[in-house]
Amino acid sequence: LRSYLRDESSRLRLLRRFYEKVQALHQDPEASVDNPLLAFSLIKRLHSDWPNVIYSDQATRNTQALHAGLREVEQELPGAEDLEGAARALMRLQDVYALSVKGLASGVFQRAGQPPLYSPSRRASLSADDCFHVGKVAYDTGDYYHSIAWLEEAVSLFRLSYGSWNLEDRSSLEDALDHLAFSYFMAGNISHALSLSREFLRYADPRNQRVSRNVAKYKKLLETGTGASARPLQRPNSTRLQSRDAYEELCQRPRGQVGLAGLPGSPSSSGVPPHTLLGPLPPQAAPEQLLHLGCSYETNGSPFLLLQPAKKEMVRTQPHVALYHDFITDAEAETIKGLAGPWLQRSVVASGEKQQKAEYRISKSAWLKDTADPVLRALERRMAALTGLDLRPPYAEHLQVVNYGLGGHYEPHFDHATSTKSPLYRMKSGNRIATIMIYLSAVEAGGSTAFIYANFSVPVVKNAALFWWNLRRNGNGDGDTLHAGCPVLAGDKWVANKWIHEHGQEFRRPCSADPQD
Repeated sequence: LRSYLRDESSRLRLLRRFYEKVQALHQDPEASVDNPLLAFSLIKRLHSDWPNVIYSDQATRNTQALHAGLREVEQELPGAEDLEGAARALMRLQDVYALSVKGLASGVFQRAGQPPLYSPSRRASLSADDCFHVGKVAYDTGDYYHSIAWLEEAVSLFRLSYGSWNLEDRSSLEDALDHLAFSYFMAGNISHALSLSREFLRYADPRNQRVSRNVAKYKKLLETGTGASARPLQRPNSTRLQSRDAYEELCQRPRGQVGLAGLPGSPSSSGVPPHTLLGPLPPQAAPEQLLHLGCSYETNGSPFLLLQPAKKEMVRTQPHVALYHDFITDAEAETIKGLAGPWLQRSVVASGEKQQKAEYRISKSAWLKDTADPVLRALERRMAALTGLDLRPPYAEHLQVVNYGLGGHYEPHFDHATSTKSPLYRMKSGNRIATIMIYLSAVEAGGSTAFIYANFSVPVVKNAALFWWNLRRNGNGDGDTLHAGCPVLAGDKWVANKWIHEHGQEFRRPCSADPQD
């Protein structure tokens, strides 16, 4: 574009120079065609100079160069699916973090009566055309709960700027009014649909027959009383998310909320500073849980950890969840992300006996073998020493590296299989007994790991590893491990998952005497 502007500016300078020369000749009272030289130049100008200027192909060549430049990078540019995904991400952030559309459009990430969840150093805002496109994505899928909120904001912003036109905009006040009116009609608010349709005819296209027919239809519905009452708008139902309120409340908890580690009476005398990560204990938690929460240096009886013990923060005892600080270095994290980058693909989930993409998991992932790099081999040994489990194939899966971008999330789910038909059993090594999730990056806001039934969440802590048991000692799944990856509000979240299976761990994590344990 910079090259195009330079070439076009040069062309227009030459064009202006020609215009000024001709204008000067016309305005010169002494420039008479009685002068044979002036007569010749006039005839030549009218015969060839003007056509040369008018039919110059310089403008065409400049435009063609601009088009060619776009074609060179077109395959790397976002597509329609990317734009739709980005719009859905904004709606997801709106819902999960209870943000107002008006606030989001003006660059404010704040719930009513609460401090901002995120305060960017450079405040950005959305245009009327931006808001229209988000609303249009919702409109096209019949999601009028979201389309009305975003199209309302688009209409408001278009009204403020009515009469001014941006080259890049593909929508207008008329488009927003048209889609908003029909959204209100579908939501049952006939009177507002009528008002907006009348505004469309008044300011946009009085001869639009389709909108005129809609106006007549709306008036008739109101006269007969059919559309007298508007139905309250409901958020679209989530097919999987039965505990939506609990999930969203956990995601909304402020980062850095005072946690339990380091409280008086807890065993934190090891010298590891307490990390204020967690929300309050759930009401049903037993007081004795406090006695087991704290920070310590851990070797797990492994010579590998003697010189550099793991920095363990016990997060919860039921389910057993521990956070190991500084588990990897910055350099190791960058190496892992670099290895995974070229192989990232849209994440899939288990669906019966198959795997497929799903709206409740938005991320990209790649699988890395420990033989791919010395860093991965060292990480494998460290995880084995930390857990005391056998991570050799087929007793553990390869390292899965996941990138959660704009609004990336994973709604509540279990890591272990809840059906024997699950693809997890293809490894012939049983169910997933434990999870190690390593945070490879920091985020500015959002992205916490929320344990729904246990009622706590763990914010992203760069280079830390979160560990929990998915199965009880008797082999049954632990229902309290239902967890979710909250949407990333700001930043780029990278994690590495290591899933360990139950076969091969019989003598490393034996059954207890209590069959219920």
